[in-house]
Amino acid sequence: MKALILDEMMDVSLNKNPLKGVNLPIPVPSKDEVLIQVSACGVCHTELDEIEGRLPPPRLPVVLGHQVIGRVVDRGVSVNRLQVGERVGVAWIYASCGRCAYCLSGQENLCPEFRGTGRDADGGYAQYMVVPEVSAFPIPSVFIDVDAAPLLCAGAIGYRSLRLTELQDGQSLGLTGFGASAHLVLQLAKHIYPNSGIYAFARSESERSFARQLGAAWVGDTFDTPPIKLHAIIDTTPVWKPVLQALNHLSPGGRLVINAIRKEESDKSILLELDYPAHLWHEKEIKSVANVTRRDVSEFMELAAQIPIRPEVQVYPFEEANQALIDLKERKIRGAKVLMIS
Repeated sequence: MKALILDEMMDVSLNKNPLKGVNLPIPVPSKDEVLIQVSACGVCHTELDEIEGRLPPPRLPVVLGHQVIGRVVDRGVSVNRLQVGERVGVAWIYASCGRCAYCLSGQENLCPEFRGTGRDADGGYAQYMVVPEVSAFPIPSVFIDVDAAPLLCAGAIGYRSLRLTELQDGQSLGLTGFGASAHLVLQLAKHIYPNSGIYAFARSESERSFARQLGAAWVGDTFDTPPIKLHAIIDTTPVWKPVLQALNHLSPGGRLVINAIRKEESDKSILLELDYPAHLWHEKEIKSVANVTRRDVSEFMELAAQIPIRPEVQVYPFEEANQALIDLKERKIRGAKVLMIS
């Protein structure tokens, strides 16, 4: 099969071809796994974190990609839920131990043996991949492949982020950074909280314009001040500066949810400007998002089909994966980026 591998970490700004095309054997599913012929795979900022060493894979080479859509073409002897020919998706959650207190309480995202797709196990930047049956999710027929792919990470992690805000209908929600996840959260929030105003912060005018089109109540630059204090804010940026700005915009008792698996180090010194009375007093909270659970993925996919959510996607041929990553690095963003694999 054709695959794209990462075999060394590097700065994507300096090396425009971080992934190498290779031919690999088609993997064979174990007893509890399914073999998927991949049709589409979303491109995520987490891939940049892996390539640039902020989230280094435990082994190299590795096949990246954790927003995978395809069809089951083979299955292990213990597989009984999924059938050959069924269309499925694979998200960031590849496996967990299934035995620890976190797994037994439905918090497998916090399992110490959590394994991420496309990091701890080969992912979807390839024509085929294997995955445990429990981590392959049926895809609603309302979505075509390229639209379904970003729902598996940008959508599911956005759903988890929204849950963690503990927002009530009528309360105000801020979205800092308006890329793949935030544009889905805005659509989701408008459906779940029809009486809530949604306030979007974005660096580029194209992102701000996109947020207006999707129905944001107010749109501004990252450093603009909204007309009211906000009950909750979800930060999806890879940097630190928006964190302090978001804390400053929270109302008393408000919660900031940081939806980023890693933050870049380049502006970390901004944290020295943290001012307790302005940023944290009045019982403001900061909550991080760690991975996703299988519940997050399955619940969100069902909800997304009911609404239905319509992702904005930019489609790239499989061979142009490096260009998709460069465009993501250079913030040429409108919605989500998706590779057509086969």
